[in-house]
Amino acid sequence: MLVSIDALQVSIDGASILHGVRLSLKEGDIYGLLGPNGAGKSTTINTALGLIRATGGHIEIFGNDVSANGAPAGVRGKIGVLPEQGGFYDWMTATDYLGFFAALYGLAPSREDIHQRLLRVGLDTQDNQIIGTFSRGMKQRLGLARALIPDPLLLILDEPTNGLDPRGRREVHEILSDLAHEGVGVLLCTHLLDDVERLCTKIGIIDDGRTVAEGTVDDLLRGSSQRDRFSLRLASTPPDLPPSISDQDFSVISHDNKWWHIGINAGIRPETVWPELFAQGWDITEIHRESRGLENLYLALTEGGIS
Repeated sequence: MLVSIDALQVSIDGASILHGVRLSLKEGDIYGLLGPNGAGKSTTINTALGLIRATGGHIEIFGNDVSANGAPAGVRGKIGVLPEQGGFYDWMTATDYLGFFAALYGLAPSREDIHQRLLRVGLDTQDNQIIGTFSRGMKQRLGLARALIPDPLLLILDEPTNGLDPRGRREVHEILSDLAHEGVGVLLCTHLLDDVERLCTKIGIIDDGRTVAEGTVDDLLRGSSQRDRFSLRLASTPPDLPPSISDQDFSVISHDNKWWHIGINAGIRPETVWPELFAQGWDITEIHRESRGLENLYLALTEGGIS
């Protein structure tokens, strides 16, 4: 297990910030840490990194108990971090910037090594460009390259796709997926549920300083009434479906004239359902998403529930 957190408590100036956070992350996992602003996500990360002292509970990283004294140097050297506040120096070039941070890890990479880091995040043609001229999305990419400097076993990323266009987000998704396949554990703190659904093998939802749910997306959705919901416009009344199809993949919630409202079961990708329906004689002319199951679950757990 790369990271194990149990019953974590943190108090600052007498105020209880965390009071029951749990988290477990193993090699090759991409773990999505979710929660409203102020729920305690960043405090959890900072406590795990030893920047804030825990007042209760247990934190273990790479098998080392870091609850009391934070992570030793040997542990910190295996962790790559992209904080929410990037810490960029506008007068540096991208190459000099990565060289500077490598030195903080006690490393002395060659210019070619640094170039390969920049290549991986799509900044290889900007290696000698001044950071002050970078867009927000380019700085996010540079921050990811910085986090990869030590060839980490654990990567902790706070909102890594902020400021990226759709193509840039997809490229970051591919990088993180590749890293996970190489055995790197990724702790991803984000507000973008689309990132979570595309990437994460496991999620934890924090609300008011406490973990209110943890598990795979499919398992959490199976244990709730929340599903992806779609509205389908049909040119004609559809034939009856074999019960086995609707039981396994989706069910009809309601219908009104030519509009049919369906819920897709947890673990079923919507794009696999439409061919089934066409094959069964459903003459679909329009498809609209009404809501996401994960979004509904998140809101139900952090805002007192929704209909």
